[in-house]
Amino acid sequence: MLYWLYEILNINILGYITIRAGIAFFLALLFTLFLMPRFIRWAQRTSSVQPINTWAPEAHQAKSKTPTMGGIVFIGATVLASLFTIKFSNDFAIGAIITLVLFSLIGFQDDFAKIKKNENLAGLKARTKLLLQIISAILISSYICLFADFNTDLFVPFYKKPVLDMGVYAIALWCLVIVATSNAVNLTDGLDGLATVPSLAALTSFSVIIYITGNANISAYLLMPNFDVGEVAIVSSALMGALTGFLWFNCHPAEVFMGDSGSLTIGAFLGYLAIISKSEILLLLIGSIFVIETLSVILQVGSYKLRNKRVFLMAPIHHHFEMKKWAENKIIVRFWIIAVLSNLIALITLKIR
Repeated sequence: MLYWLYEILNINILGYITIRAGIAFFLALLFTLFLMPRFIRWAQRTSSVQPINTWAPEAHQAKSKTPTMGGIVFIGATVLASLFTIKFSNDFAIGAIITLVLFSLIGFQDDFAKIKKNENLAGLKARTKLLLQIISAILISSYICLFADFNTDLFVPFYKKPVLDMGVYAIALWCLVIVATSNAVNLTDGLDGLATVPSLAALTSFSVIIYITGNANISAYLLMPNFDVGEVAIVSSALMGALTGFLWFNCHPAEVFMGDSGSLTIGAFLGYLAIISKSEILLLLIGSIFVIETLSVILQVGSYKLRNKRVFLMAPIHHHFEMKKWAENKIIVRFWIIAVLSNLIALITLKIR
């Protein structure tokens, strides 16, 4: 809508991506701050609360009456703010909206099933959820190839030229990136605000990278690839605004949880941003907390199956520190610090090529 005003009424300021990204941020923030309290009251009235896994640390049982599925609100706010501000003729921006919608629907189905049966493990079956994620990732990856005029080159940090043309194998890698990141954020979402701030840090880094990648002059100066992806920074900024609004209610002690409708969607969107910015490898650093959480689960499961011994007291690793009697706030803030520092390092690498 705002870009339409630029084209029709010649309001030049609305032609700038940075201006529309700022507007999208505050629109999504205001939408979330307005809608979330109403959602919380509705969720409390209808008992749409978070079922707690019986294996979770004892302190989590007190959170069993906390409303969940808040992701529906902030993802909805993100989509709405984006539709007000993006240029609709940009295929990459439309792909971003498609990613948000598809994965929020998967997360909603999982959350709704858990709430309906009042059982943490009663959501979508793991195979069903994974299959839906893979199908959605294939649709998104195919869309990029067929409609967005996107090449299949693979870039690595510190090197200015592509190292490989992946060809048809690109879709397989992109699907892996989207699905893996989606589940990694989902694993991290176990403490109040734990997944929110690392997600904000990652979105900030990707917004910068995508803006650079979409700007011919800056990308040429930094020896980075150039594609018409700048509009996606607006969608990313909108999600940052929505997550900031959500954090107001999600900080410890949380008044609402994002649920799978939020965590699965954030992860898939981060994967999408990594793909279109040619930062699939850099995602490992940008999403360091999500990588650490996922590796802790892989190590725990692998060690138990191979040696019948556990590496951690409990996985994901944030539960390990809970079992060691760390205060929840201490775990959360220290993980936040790691996330911010790793993202600063990731941004520094852009100049080293």
